Amino acid sequence: MWRTAHRSFYYENLDADALPEPRLPVSQTALLLIDLQQGFIPQQPPPDAPDAALREYTRWLPFVNRLNNTVLPNVTRLLNALRPTPAARAIVHTRITSRTADGRERSISHARLGFNNLHFPPGSAPAQFLPQVAPLSDEIVLGKTTDSALASTPLRLILNNLQIRHVIVAGIYTDQCVSCTVRALADENYDVILVEDATAAATDALHNAELAILNNIYCQVLTTEETINHIITNE
Repeated sequence: MWRTAHRSFYYENLDADALPEPRLPVSQTALLLIDLQQGFIPQQPPPDAPDAALREYTRWLPFVNRLNNTVLPNVTRLLNALRPTPAARAIVHTRITSRTADGRERSISHARLGFNNLHFPPGSAPAQFLPQVAPLSDEIVLGKTTDSALASTPLRLILNNLQIRHVIVAGIYTDQCVSCTVRALADENYDVILVEDATAAATDALHNAELAILNNIYCQVLTTEETINHIITNE
């Protein structure tokens, strides 16, 4: 499926058989989970809330359902597959959180008016990880104030120190922080696998459009099942 799925205009005529089989040796592979935190879960308003609040919550219900029914179970599968292997040393969780109470060090994009105006102070409830996929005590946790996980964290140094060549990416949102991170990793010469059913955007249309844009240029888009099947444990 991965050889022919999520094709953009640029790759309509790509010979699927020419694509090399993904190889994910556990000693050289990291799992990068992006922004699976409380701040991105829309809260159901009370019944007496204004109509606008109720409409906005309803607008986000497809995302909430995808996150709960598809993304989090598949991220759990990825964690369960990698935690018993040497790749456990390179499981990295990122979250958006500032280093200051007022968030003055945030990037322009995280201080701009609108949806992306993100300020989750350190220790705040929105900065906490979702319990279903929370890091274990010795897993790497990075706070960021940019969309790209490389721009405002030591992720580049960490991956280099761990001698990582392959990065499996999952999380939210496909068209924002996930996309920025995948592009940055590709430019740093990492082999990137984007797990399509362990990621989500606000809508399926945005999600699928971004997968087509990223696939074959910046990463290979695989399902959770395909990703796990390409993990090499007997190096």
